[in-house]
Amino acid sequence: MTKLNAAEYAPFEAIKQVDDLGNEFWRARDLQEVLGYAEWRNFHKALERAMIACRNSGFGVDDHFVEANKMVAIGSGAMRPALDYELSRYACYLIVQNGDPRKEIVALGQTYFAIQTRRQELADTFNQLDENNKRLVVRGNIKQWNLLLAEAAHNAGVITDEEFAVFQNSGYMGLYGGLTVADIHTRKGLKTHEKILDYMGSTELIANLFRISQTEEKLRIDQASTATEANETHYEIAAKIRAAMVDMGTTLPEDLPTPKQSIQAVEREELERLRDPNTKLMLDE
Repeated sequence: MTKLNAAEYAPFEAIKQVDDLGNEFWRARDLQEVLGYAEWRNFHKALERAMIACRNSGFGVDDHFVEANKMVAIGSGAMRPALDYELSRYACYLIVQNGDPRKEIVALGQTYFAIQTRRQELADTFNQLDENNKRLVVRGNIKQWNLLLAEAAHNAGVITDEEFAVFQNSGYMGLYGGLTVADIHTRKGLKTHEKILDYMGSTELIANLFRISQTEEKLRIDQASTATEANETHYEIAAKIRAAMVDMGTTLPEDLPTPKQSIQAVEREELERLRDPNTKLMLDE
């Protein structure tokens, strides 16, 4: 089975935007270009069919297709406002479902927005999920936060691969009571190529998500300016999280059980289920 490849979905990630409330949306005219529609009128037909499907599914069209204007060129450098829409992930999902699946970019879009919609469904019902689906949600969040943390660390002076390895190690040592990345890897019985985060249960992942997000914020607020300062911040934040766990009497991260199944295996099973033509997303029901 084809492995989920982030590079394949980069065109859709590149045009994703986030509003002031943290909600993701895509602009219709940006999606038009990515999907290869040369003319707006042709894309608008697919958009209208998607609106009908949205209405027939019992959802408010105005909640998923928000009218907006975009300035477009009309020649000689002149610009004029043109009709546009701010689309929810579900709106995008409906649009690509009305596209030609023989076009590679449309087929990729169908998979991308199906996965994005499913992830949101999972996040919205997190407490009702089984353990593997909880792992999927939190691991996905960690991937996003790790990108932000890497940027913050780089801005603080963590530049080389070696420096970044030391920076990462500092965080793990703070959270895991002095255990290094190599120690944790050995403790979990992982092979050389296997990643620690891919073999964590949801509780352990959540502790690490808090470590990552709080370190990123602290580095940004304090405007750390050296790799040493970044390492110390990462360790201190992680150690405080560990101290809070000790104070609450909860299980420390190194003592939590290691799942037998990697997050990639869980994701492959979920992707296989999504690609089953008999499977419906909750939003389709």
